[in-house]
Order: sequence, then structure tokens, then C-alpha cells
Amino acid sequence: MSKRQERMKIIQNAVERTNARRKLMNTVFTYVTIGCVALAMIPLGSILIEVFKNGAGAINAEFLTQPQGSIITGDGGIGPAIQGTLLVMGLASLIGIPVGVLTGIYLSEYARDSKFARAVRFFNNVMTGLPSIVIGIVGFILLVVTVGSFNIMAGAFALSIIMIPIVVGVTEETLKLVPNSVREAGHSLGIPKWKVTIFITLMAAKSGVLTGIVLAMSRIAGETAPLIMTILGTSLFFQCLDCPVDALPLRIWRLASLPYEHAESFGWGAALILILIVLSLSMVLRFFVLRRSGGRAPSLKL
Repeated sequence: MSKRQERMKIIQNAVERTNARRKLMNTVFTYVTIGCVALAMIPLGSILIEVFKNGAGAINAEFLTQPQGSIITGDGGIGPAIQGTLLVMGLASLIGIPVGVLTGIYLSEYARDSKFARAVRFFNNVMTGLPSIVIGIVGFILLVVTVGSFNIMAGAFALSIIMIPIVVGVTEETLKLVPNSVREAGHSLGIPKWKVTIFITLMAAKSGVLTGIVLAMSRIAGETAPLIMTILGTSLFFQCLDCPVDALPLRIWRLASLPYEHAESFGWGAALILILIVLSLSMVLRFFVLRRSGGRAPSLKL
């Protein structure tokens, strides 16, 4: 065997050993990842099963549409809480989504790595981890004390403060995934930058942006502490913007503190309705994205 053949044999053996080692590591990490997913699904699945098992029996037409009656006899339902949750989430979204998306666009497309942008990102990260009770206290001082009563706008303001950092972060990172060639194609046609940003770059990243919006809405859907400090809760349906309203997290919290059998059943039912609302938001998002993309999976994902 010539020296050249010997060298080729050595190289071939080294490549085979390297490939075998890579395949082994790939297999090991694949199974480790699957195992971690399975471990994460165990508590999640147990929570969902428990909520469905205990809450499904309480759900009926009266439970979904009527105000709270006598909790001892199990009369009435959680109609005002469902209405209040949808209203306060809707108002919070009207405040938080435009501010969050526009801020994310500014950081990604205009500010870039300026000192001001770095300062905004720093405070945005701080706001992401801020305790929700602190935000509730701020809403109480700014809007409840000023108005003179607990009101839905104070709750919407507090929840929008929770939404904004999430929407900002997801929007900025998603826009960064859009290739520069997409922007350059728009600029080469003489299109102004703001139109390229809104109608080309943002549309290319709409899947990730919408996902961030739904994540933020899912986060505020279960917040209780800010609502205690701002909307207080009531057994009545919505009356006015400067009046207290009810919400599912508040209703669940109050029912969980009562020692009655019907209160426990109503609490599980309210928790199930809250989960279904969040699930519906995710399904609507998925349907909207697939419909706009012609039934194909979106090209940009988080």
C-alpha cells in the first residue's frame, strides 16, 4: 500500500469516527430533549386534566350568563366576570399593542444600537420582571385615587403596562429575523423607509409579532394582583367606565377563599373558562396566520 493510500485510509477512518461520534451525540441529545418535553408535559397535563375534571360539571347556560347569586345554594353564575375579563383585556390591548409594536419597530428599524435604544431596552427588560402588584399600586395611585373610585380604565392601564414589554421584545427580535435583502428590495424601488417598514418588513414578520401579542394577552388574562388594586370586582354587569367591574381571576380568587362546596365548583368552572379563552386566542391567531399565508406555514417563526 502506497503512502498516499495509507494517508487516505487514515483520513477516512478519522472521518468515520467523527461521524459516528456526531450521530451518537445527536441521538443522545434528541432523546434527552424528548425526555425533557415529556417531563414538562406531566405537570401541565395534570393541571389541565384536574381543571377539566372539576370544572366541566359546573358549566351551563346559567353559569355563563347570569350574575353571582347565593354561593351557598349555588345559584347564578359568572357572567359579569366573563364580560369584565373580555372588556379589560380588550381595553388593555388597545393601549398596549400599538405602543409595544411601534416601540419594537423603532428599536429594530430606526434606533438600532444607539445609547437611547440601549436605555430603552434596559428599562424594557426591567419592566418585564417587575412584580405585577407594584404595577397595580401604580395604577391605583394614578387612576383610582384620581377618579375617586375603582374603575375599568385603571385595570386596563395596569394590564397594558404588563403587556408592553412583552410585545416590544418579541416585535424587535422578530423584525431582526427579516433579511436585509427584503428591506433593500423596497428601498431600491424608491419606497420611503416608513412604508418599507410598515408594509414590507412588518408584514414579513407578522407571524412572530402576532404570536407575541397573543403571549402578552395570555399573560394578562390570569393576572389578579393588579385587578385587586384597580377594578376591585363586583357581582354586577358592566355599567360605566368609572365603575368597578368583575374579572375571572378576581372571581376565582374570591371563590377559592370561601369554604362552600358550590364556591369550589364555581371556582374550577371559572378557571376552565379562563383557560378556554386563552386557548381560543391562540386558535384564532393560528387560523388568521394560516389564512393570510394561503394555508402554508409562515416563513418566519420565533
